[in-house]
Amino acid sequence: MNPSRLPSPQRVRWAMLVVTLLAWELVPRTGWLPELFLPSLSKTLSVLGTDWKIYRSALLITLGEVLLSMLIACGGGIALGAIVGGLARLRILLMPIFSSLYAVPIVILYPVFTAWFGVGPESKIAFAGIYAFFPVMLSTAAGIRTIDPQYLVAARSMGATLSQQVTRVIIPASLPTVFTGLRLGGALAIIGVVVAEMLTAAAGIGYLVTLNRTILDSPRVFAALLMILLLSIAYDIATRKLERRLLSWQPAGRSTLAMRGASSSTSTNVSAA
Repeated sequence: MNPSRLPSPQRVRWAMLVVTLLAWELVPRTGWLPELFLPSLSKTLSVLGTDWKIYRSALLITLGEVLLSMLIACGGGIALGAIVGGLARLRILLMPIFSSLYAVPIVILYPVFTAWFGVGPESKIAFAGIYAFFPVMLSTAAGIRTIDPQYLVAARSMGATLSQQVTRVIIPASLPTVFTGLRLGGALAIIGVVVAEMLTAAAGIGYLVTLNRTILDSPRVFAALLMILLLSIAYDIATRKLERRLLSWQPAGRSTLAMRGASSSTSTNVSAA
C-alpha cells in the first residue's frame, strides 16, 4: 500500500474520538449495557449542564490542589534531579533509591499523610505532590546525564561561567526529558488529588464521584469522570504547547530521540533497582 494514501494520524485520532463518542451514546440506548453501568453521553452532558455550578465549584477546588501539588513536584523534582544528575557520586548513591521508591505504589501511604496533615486539603496536596515528584526528578536527572560533554567543554573554552553553563547549556539541553517528566508528573498529580478526594474529602471532583457512586447515580458519576478527563487533556495540551514554544530551536527528531532516551533510562533504573 502506498504510504501517501494512508490517512494522517490526526484524522485517525479524530475518527477514533468520533467512534468512541458514538459508542458511548448508542451502547446504552440499544441495551447492550444497562445505563446503571454506562449512562448515555447525552444524559451525562444533560446532567453536567444542569448541575454545572456544582461541578464548576468542585473543579476549581480540585484544580487548586493540583496546581499546588505540581509546585511541589516540579520545584522539588527539577531541583533535586539537576543536583543528582549533575553529581556522579550522588547519582550512584541516590538513583537506585529513588527508582525503587518510584516503583512502590505510593497510594498505600495515603493513611500516613492523613495522620500527618489531617483530612483537609493539606494531606491531598502533599500526597499528590510526592506522587508526582518521582517522575519529574528521575526524568530531570536522566536529561542531565544525556547532555553531550562536548557542549560543556566548548562552553568553558569560550569562557562561560558556571551560571552561564547552567542557563545556556545544561537547562536547554535537558528540557526535552524534563518536559517528558512534567507531562507524566502532571497526570499523576491529577490522579493523586482525585484519589485522595475520593477517599477522604467533602469537596472536589473526586468527592462528587464517591458521593454519587454511593447512591448509584451513574450519570453524575460519569459527568465527574468527564470533567477529570477534560482536565487531564487540557493539561497535556498546555504542556505540549509550552514545550513546542521553548524547544522551537530543536529539531523534532532529536527532541523525540531525547525523550525516548530519558524514558529508557528511567525504565532501566527501575528495573535495575
